[in-house]
Amino acid sequence: MKRAIPVVVLSIAGLVPVWLYEPSAGSSTVQATTPSTSSTSSSGTSGSNVVTSSTIDTEKGPLQLQVTFDGTKITAVKTLQQPDHPQTTEAVPKLIAETLQAQSADIDTVSGATITSEAYKKSLQATIDENTRKAASSSPSAASSQTVDGTAVDTEKGTVQVQVTFEGDKIAAVRMLQQPDHPQTTAAVPQLVAETLQAQSADIDTVSGATITSGGYKESLQAAIDAKA
Repeated sequence: MKRAIPVVVLSIAGLVPVWLYEPSAGSSTVQATTPSTSSTSSSGTSGSNVVTSSTIDTEKGPLQLQVTFDGTKITAVKTLQQPDHPQTTEAVPKLIAETLQAQSADIDTVSGATITSEAYKKSLQATIDENTRKAASSSPSAASSQTVDGTAVDTEKGTVQVQVTFEGDKIAAVRMLQQPDHPQTTAAVPQLVAETLQAQSADIDTVSGATITSGGYKESLQAAIDAKA
C-alpha cells in the first residue's frame, strides 16, 4: 500500500498542466471573435440609410421592400412583404442579386414571375428616388436645391407627370408623380430616369415598346426644366 501512494500523486500532478491549459484555449477564441464583430458593426452603420417602400398590391399579393444604401450604393435589399407563391419565393433572390450588381432598378424580369418582378422593380425605384431626395436635402448644397413638378401630360395609355429635383443646374433626381398602369411603362421608366440623369436634359432616346410613355415623359420633363427658377 505504501508503494502505491507516489504513483497516485504523480498522476494527479501530471493532470495539473492540462487543467491550466484549457481556459487559455477558450479565451483565445473569444478574443479572435470580438474584434471581428465590432469592426463589421462599425462599417455597416457608417453613412448608411435605410429606406422602406410603400406596399404595392399585386394579383399575387402585397410586396414591400426595405433597401439599405451606403451613400448612393445599394448594399442590401430585404422584402418586408412578398406574395406567398412558389414563383415569387424563387424569383426574389434572383431580383436582389441583380439589383446589387446593376445598382439600379433596370434589371431583368424573372421568367415565370412577371407580376412580382414588375412590382419589385417599381418598389425598388421608389426607394432609390427617396434615397436620392434625402441625400440632396441633407447635403451642403441643399440650400440651392429645388423641386419642380412637370406638366401632367395625358396620353392614350394614361397620365404622365414627373417631379424633378435640381441641385443648382444639375438634375439630381426624377420621380414619377403619375404614370400609366402598364407593363411597358413600368419597364421603361427606370431607363428614362437613368438616361435623364446621364444626359442632364430631356434630349433622351425613346424606349422601344413604350413610345407613348416616353413622349409624355420627355414633355413633362422639359416643362419642369423650363419652369426651374
